[in-house]
Amino acid sequence: MIRRRGLNATSVRELAKHAHAPLGSTYHYFPGGKTQLAAEAVTFAGDRTTARLTRELERGPVEGLRAFLSLWRKTVVDTGFRAGCPVLAVAVEDLPETEQAPHEAAAAVFSEWTDLLTASLREHGAGQADAEQVATLIVAAVEGSVAMCRVEHSTRALDRITSKLEAIVTDTINRTDSRP
Repeated sequence: MIRRRGLNATSVRELAKHAHAPLGSTYHYFPGGKTQLAAEAVTFAGDRTTARLTRELERGPVEGLRAFLSLWRKTVVDTGFRAGCPVLAVAVEDLPETEQAPHEAAAAVFSEWTDLLTASLREHGAGQADAEQVATLIVAAVEGSVAMCRVEHSTRALDRITSKLEAIVTDTINRTDSRP
């Protein structure tokens, strides 16, 4: 629900109903309420994507990138452009200063994805600075294009960044002038 409607537009009651869970049980398992539930949901979603990305990166950074893009393309298409990344959905919410756990969880997930991509690029010959920059570019471009796909009801944004990101990754791992 969060990936469709965002955090502020989703109540604990609606989440419990959607999960077919008693509301009391929801508060029992998430005594921190909506803030805790959102932070754990972001971590859970991030972990699932991290596991998939880790598997795909075993085939190399270009194949990992293709799989990452394919995952998000499938997500937006299969949901009729109504759902995107739950991590981004939470990351862009305006939360009270006392309820920053969901933002912290989102930042940790983005950092984990960036670190995974950086490590893969490094393993395939990229210099540290290039690997970090390209990994950050990938995460930012993918997240931004997923948001664009939703509002445009089209995969055009993802389709447009795919070949460019592949070229950047290929160039980065083939470059010999930036290795430490």
